[in-house]
Amino acid sequence: RWLGTTDLSDSPLGELPLKQKRNLNGGSFREKTGALRKLLKKHAELVYLSAPHCVQEAGGEEAPEKENGNVDPKGWWFSDVQARSFSALQQCEESLGLDESVKAVREAVRIQGPFDGILGFSQGAAFVAMLCFLQEQKLEPEFSFRFAIFVAGFRSACEEHKRFYNSPLEIPSLHVFGLEDRVIPDSMSRELLLSFQDPQVLTHPGGHFVPAASAHRQTYQDFLNRF
Repeated sequence: RWLGTTDLSDSPLGELPLKQKRNLNGGSFREKTGALRKLLKKHAELVYLSAPHCVQEAGGEEAPEKENGNVDPKGWWFSDVQARSFSALQQCEESLGLDESVKAVREAVRIQGPFDGILGFSQGAAFVAMLCFLQEQKLEPEFSFRFAIFVAGFRSACEEHKRFYNSPLEIPSLHVFGLEDRVIPDSMSRELLLSFQDPQVLTHPGGHFVPAASAHRQTYQDFLNRF
């Protein structure tokens, strides 16, 4: 099983991986990953978890997904503590809300787990990297993820989050990102690769979405077949 989570950036969670999606809740992210679920239906069950915080874009603008009908955008932490907003590009000394998000995942694992892996999208992918650090440091005994998948992931620009990137993580990882992503440029996703000892990479020519075309099936399957 996979656990899926969603937020201002994107993510889910399950007995396989956790995923996150930008400015979505668990239900809307499930809809947007229908092609991926179909692609991997023989390999994984995805369980979706919504982030605990209601968010808006930095600068007070409504999120694109909200304009398209999502009235409940969620996030894993705020980069602007006062405005309670998030931007992957915003540098900050401290954030707000991360502890509550870790608690939400801990409870999901305790009640619905165990999960084989975790998958995150956008801010959700950045959050998954933090969860993997907490697991390897044995700070979250409930976590036992065997692998992680990151779609449009990045390193947090918040100063207090630098501790998550002190040394490369051992957990097997697959990093997926688009070469034309205008939300999380591929350079930011490549920077996240440095946080893992032996990262596997899948690139696609598109933008900010979870790729699930037949051309991507073999890479996903080869990675999952290791576990």
